[in-house]
Amino acid sequence: MRGIYTSVTDIRRKVFTEVARLAYEGGDYSRIEQLPYKIVPGEEARYRESIFLERAIVGERLRLAMGLPLRPISEHSELSQGVDESAISEKYYDPPLVNIIKFACNACPTKQYKVSEGCQGCLAHPCSEVCPKKAITIRHGKSHIDQDKCIKCGRCKDICPYGAILKLDRPCAVACGMDAIGSDSMGRAEIDYDKCVSCGMCIVNCPFGAISDKGQIFQLIHAMKDGHRVVAIVAPAFVGQFGPNVSPEKLWSALRQLGFADVKEVAVGADLCAVEEAKDFMRAVPEEQPFMATSCCPSWSVMAKKLFPDLAPYISMALTPMVLTARLIKQKDKDCKIAFIGPCSAKKLEASRRTIRSNVDFVLTFEEVMGMFAAKSIDLSKLEADHPLNEGTAGGRGFAVSGGVAQAVTDVIKKLDPDREVKTVAVQGLRDCRKLLMAAKAGKYDGYLLEGMACPGGCVAGMGTLQPVNKSTATVNKYKSEAELQNSADTPYEINLSFLE
Repeated sequence: MRGIYTSVTDIRRKVFTEVARLAYEGGDYSRIEQLPYKIVPGEEARYRESIFLERAIVGERLRLAMGLPLRPISEHSELSQGVDESAISEKYYDPPLVNIIKFACNACPTKQYKVSEGCQGCLAHPCSEVCPKKAITIRHGKSHIDQDKCIKCGRCKDICPYGAILKLDRPCAVACGMDAIGSDSMGRAEIDYDKCVSCGMCIVNCPFGAISDKGQIFQLIHAMKDGHRVVAIVAPAFVGQFGPNVSPEKLWSALRQLGFADVKEVAVGADLCAVEEAKDFMRAVPEEQPFMATSCCPSWSVMAKKLFPDLAPYISMALTPMVLTARLIKQKDKDCKIAFIGPCSAKKLEASRRTIRSNVDFVLTFEEVMGMFAAKSIDLSKLEADHPLNEGTAGGRGFAVSGGVAQAVTDVIKKLDPDREVKTVAVQGLRDCRKLLMAAKAGKYDGYLLEGMACPGGCVAGMGTLQPVNKSTATVNKYKSEAELQNSADTPYEINLSFLE
């Protein structure tokens, strides 16, 4: 549902805006108790059966956006509980990162076949004839499915000449490529965190807005107010996310108005990553290992290590573009804080790792940053072009779209060794990523460079993006074509590898 401005989107944006405004204004944070009434005004419910339920859900979303945990449903506690303790310039995510607000969940059915009003009561009744369990009978001239007998094979749906049989399934579970979403005793969704890789696809696919990740807007703004020099590093997927008229040069100016000391593009780190992975591939495949998989998508790499631990050594050891960019900056400015601004929630989980914490201090999505712009009343359409973001090559910028990582690495290899043949395959979505690794395990992709992206479409399809995937892809490709340098191997940047250890 990315790119469609729904009521769920509207509530999310208002929550991020109010959390940012709360932090910018400071003072008595107990006034958070008033915010659900500001976000959901009036006396009549607009979205649910009760305005009190709407406000309760907004209250939990506010807490999550501030990095606070959900409150127990069965116990009384103030909405502001823990807010003062979170009004600090440094706070990492307390697990879990992705949360289900239980009383917002619709308890959607899990894989059911139902006969719709489109049933014409045809004489042939092919649906009942093909059902292996005789679960379909004719009632009042219409087909009826006995859910106790149904084995969910779907043969009735496939054979119905009118397409009158519907398959219903929980949208968040369908979107989860890790099969990490089940049901609790009340039929509501619950997450198996041993399986979850925080890709965020459940968040954007829940039509009830019942799933949300935690945020660091509150702490980021406090770091700025405390006088810390905070440098924003923006992921390659940023182009066009803040509106068609917000060029990279204007975005630099806009982020400076929010309080950032400087703005850099993560395409620089992507170039370094491409060069490192190219060298690793040339060295190790096939002499030391049968294939190599890219490392830039944390959900993809964590999935691979969870489900295919024996293949873990074949995943590139190169640091991700986010981390490489952060470390490159901190080599020269050790006292600064780094805020990664990007499209996904998985980067939040990556930055919370102990080995990464000293490099990346904050991770915000494009959507959360848009809330900051709204809180500061910054009119993005009236900004003046100020400072170009042109340090990354076309290869680094291409990391944002599916296939872009493999292409960048291949281009580097061809420049370093023109006669070397490089076979690649790129897939998107965790279900297809799993299929890819199963095939690789069976030896189908020996000698290949494998690219996996958790989000269908690549980073431009992350849960924190603001525009349709196809539009983002076209915008990134245009930005890529405008780069002064095309090959990641031509990047003028280097990083002291001893510093990375």
